[in-house]
Parts: sequence; structure tokens; C-alpha cells
Amino acid sequence: MRVRLLGIVLSLVALLVVGLGVPLALSVAQREQQDLFLDRLTDTSRYASLSQRPLLDEEEEALQDELISFHATYDIDAVVFNRDREPVASSAVSQQPPFQAGDVAQELDNALSGKHPEPESLLLPWDTDPLVIAEPVLVDGEVQGAVITRSPTNSARGRVVFWWAVILIGGAMALGLAVLVALPLVGWTLRPVRRLDQATGSLVAAVMSGRTVPAVDDGHGPAELRHLSRSFDQMAASVSDTLAAQRAFVADASHQLRNPLTALRLRLSNLEGHVDEEEAEHHIAAMAETDRLNQIVDDLLAMARAEGMGGELVPVDVVATVSTRLTDWEAVADSREVRLELTTSSDRIFATAPPRSVEAMLDALLDNALKFTAEGSVVAVDVRAEESRVFVSVRDHGPGLQPDELERATDRFWRSQAHQNISGSGLGLAITRRLAERAGGDVRLDLPDDGAGGLRVTIELPAHPS
Repeated sequence: MRVRLLGIVLSLVALLVVGLGVPLALSVAQREQQDLFLDRLTDTSRYASLSQRPLLDEEEEALQDELISFHATYDIDAVVFNRDREPVASSAVSQQPPFQAGDVAQELDNALSGKHPEPESLLLPWDTDPLVIAEPVLVDGEVQGAVITRSPTNSARGRVVFWWAVILIGGAMALGLAVLVALPLVGWTLRPVRRLDQATGSLVAAVMSGRTVPAVDDGHGPAELRHLSRSFDQMAASVSDTLAAQRAFVADASHQLRNPLTALRLRLSNLEGHVDEEEAEHHIAAMAETDRLNQIVDDLLAMARAEGMGGELVPVDVVATVSTRLTDWEAVADSREVRLELTTSSDRIFATAPPRSVEAMLDALLDNALKFTAEGSVVAVDVRAEESRVFVSVRDHGPGLQPDELERATDRFWRSQAHQNISGSGLGLAITRRLAERAGGDVRLDLPDDGAGGLRVTIELPAHPS
């Protein structure tokens, strides 16, 4: 936008310079042409007056010395023609006139018909034709002949070139001055726009991470854009407050529900053995539903904690963290006759993430993997670093998902229709995605193509420069 706005300003200045410079240049050329024409017309008219008596008395030789002296002084050719179009005197020292009647036929015809000369076309630097002026010699109103002068235009054209160069340099200097003035002016005008653009790009990340959104309005720029910046700051503050209130509500509601659910679970447990056999099925179902509600409340609390984590990012030794979590999950895996395997591309791989987020993401993925993988199979965890990214993948050997379900699997509370009979709230992958995005990473799901089935979930995190 800065380039476009600067281009518009410079285009307007260039149009102004051209609009003023071109008429000025043409005016200079016209002035030089007019001065040259009037000067030569004066000389030609003078010799036309001097030629009246010699032409009547047929003593044209008296003009010869005058014309030769004129040519020697000004380097201007002059020839006197009689009514029969014959040259009778010229500025040439030799007997041969500097030009013949045929060379100036049109001008000679006009002069012998009594017409006075008029200015020719505009004098331009590339026009090398000499200036020809023909003045009739009148005696008592009767044309007795004509005087024709032919003048070089080098000097006049040189002055035109000089003034055109001055105008061109002046125009270039005006454009340069316009650039010097426009650069800070455009920068001042667009400063609120740049700050808005930067703030818009970081707004979502700042709000979602709970960080304070920096104010855009700094008191600089046009009044209209400052008003827009203030409106943006108000909107960002409102969005941040709304999300903070939403997180607080989820956390408070989940926390407050724990006690009633725990009490309900105890009361249902106390009813065990006191329920009629025909109602025992409903009692068991109620116990299962309270367990599911407890799981949902726990996951909601985990989601609230994930969304409420501060925006601080710290270096995390991913290999050490994954090894520790696998050790803690060994007991659960052994109880389900599942083996946990870890492969890494290096002994120490560091990523940048919020504190304790890698542990939370890995716990969610391992919990899902151990739920769905078949007994006697393997849950494979792979950690590798590629360029500036770190990848942690967890692959199970369970039923997997349908290809069209992969994109929806990280939505909150979403569960596949094929897995409705397996306990869970559908928040594990949503929490993982939220934590990965908080770190500037991503989560991808894919179906391994080795024919062994299952699902692979890959966490991508930014590598920490070490």
C-alpha cells in the first residue's frame, strides 16, 4: 500500500510538472522564434526600403556592397529580385547568388504579389531549416521587386535547447523534492494502517493465549485513522474480556459441578445392593453416566487450563519429556497388554511451547491411543526434528477413523459414530490442538498406509534455537 500511495502522489506531481513544463517549453520556443523572426524582418524591411530607388533607376549594383557587408557581419544571405524574378544584387562576393529563385519560389511569389511575411511554424531544436523572409519592395504602392533573406537558426535553437534543459532539470528537481516530502508524509499517513495490520495478525494469538493486546493507537497519523485505531483497541479489549469471561465460566462451572457429581456418585454407590433386581440395570446405567459426567467435567477443566495458559513460551526437552510420560503410562499400557515404543532422531530435541503443555498433549494422545488400540499391539511414539520444526507422532493400531472424519476429529465434543460405546468426552484432541496452536504449531491426523490400520496423530511445534 505504501508503494501504491507513493506512486499516486508522484504521479500527480509528475502530471503537474508535465502540465506546467510542456507549455513553458513551448512558450520558450515560441518566444525565441518570434524574436528571431522580428529581428530578421527588421533587417529585410530595411533592405527593401534601400532597394526602392536602385530598382527604379536600375542601379542595383549600389546595393551589392551593402549586402556583402551585411553577410560578413551577421552571416545572413540576402538577395534582391526584380519584378521579373531575376536576382539583381546579393550578399555573395562571387557573381553567383547564394540561392536561386527556385529555392525560395513560394516566398518570392508571395512577396511579388505584395504579401508581407508572417511568422512560420514553431522553432524546435531538431528543425535545422534556415529562416527565410521575403519582403516586397514597394514604390508608390507598386511592387518593384523583393528582398529575401535566409538566416541560420543555430543560435536560436541552442537557446531553446538550453532553456528546455533548465526546465527539464527543474522538473526533475521538483519530482525529487516531491519524493523527499512524500516519503515521510506517506509514512505518517500509513503508520496507523501498519500498526492495525500487525495487530490484526497477532490479535487472535494474543487473545487466545490470554495475553494483553497491545494498543494500536499511539497518537500519530490522520485523525480518521486514529479514530479507527481507537475503535480497533476497543474491539480487541471487548473480545479479550469476552473470551476471558468464557474461560472463567467454563472453569468455574466445571469446578462447581465436581462436588455435586461426586456426591451423586456416592449416593448411587450407597444404593448398591438396595435396588430391586429388575431396576438394577438402570442403577448400573446411572453409575456409568455419572462416571461419564465426571470425565467430561475433568476434560472441561483441562480445556479451561489449556486456554488459560499464559502466553510465555519456554524451551522444552521433548525427548526427555516424552520418555518421562511413557514411563508413567507404562502401568496403564501393561494392564491392557499394550507395548509402548519410542523412536527419536536425536537424544536431545528442544521445542518452544507453553510450560507443561507437551505433557498435557502427550497425555491426551496416549489416553486415546490406549483406549482404541488392540491388545497385544504397539503404540509407537516418534520424535524427530526437521529444519525449524519438531514433530511428535503417536500411532496406535486401533480401528482408526474414516478419511472424511479426520478433519472433524479435533472439534470439541466430536466423536466418531463407530466409537460411541467407548468412554470419553471428545475433548482430548481439541485440547491437544489448542495447546499446539498456542505454541505456534499444529496437529495433523492421518491413516498410516502400511496396511496395519490405526490412526497417527502428529504434533508440530517450533524448534527452539540451541
